[in-house]
Amino acid sequence: MDINEFAVLKLFVVGVLINVGMMRGLSASDSFSTEPTPPRVRKVCNESRLQWEVEVCGEGFKEDMTHIDPQNWCNLTHFISEYHLFTLCTETKSQIVDCYWPNPLVERYIIHIHKHFFSNCTIDQPLWIDPPDDTLTILILIPVFLTLAMIGLVVWCSKRSDILA
Repeated sequence: MDINEFAVLKLFVVGVLINVGMMRGLSASDSFSTEPTPPRVRKVCNESRLQWEVEVCGEGFKEDMTHIDPQNWCNLTHFISEYHLFTLCTETKSQIVDCYWPNPLVERYIIHIHKHFFSNCTIDQPLWIDPPDDTLTILILIPVFLTLAMIGLVVWCSKRSDILA
């Protein structure tokens, strides 16, 4: 037997052994139990306590917002950390009282906060209007005339190819 054939045979045997070992470790029958899992006991969401906890978060946010000039309330860069702490607080308090987050109660309170602080932060959309007719005519005619000139130049050059060559 050639030395290269022997090396390939050894590599093949080693590969099969590694594959068998890996498949044995990943076998579904070894790692999963067929017994049904007992249901997790889930506590009921205490919405009245959640309402109180979320209002505590809101009061903290209102206190933080008093340190910011009301003219800067529409600029997110001035209050982003305070808003982050407010949302983090509502999320944490929701988990403490065994409620999921966000939930309708928290969303209503966040909307209340938004109406209180950010109701005047409408984005002024630019009003797009057409340019004057003279400008519009020029903007349309320039490409048309350039196209016609290029076509004329190509036709003229193709007729004069004997002289230009």
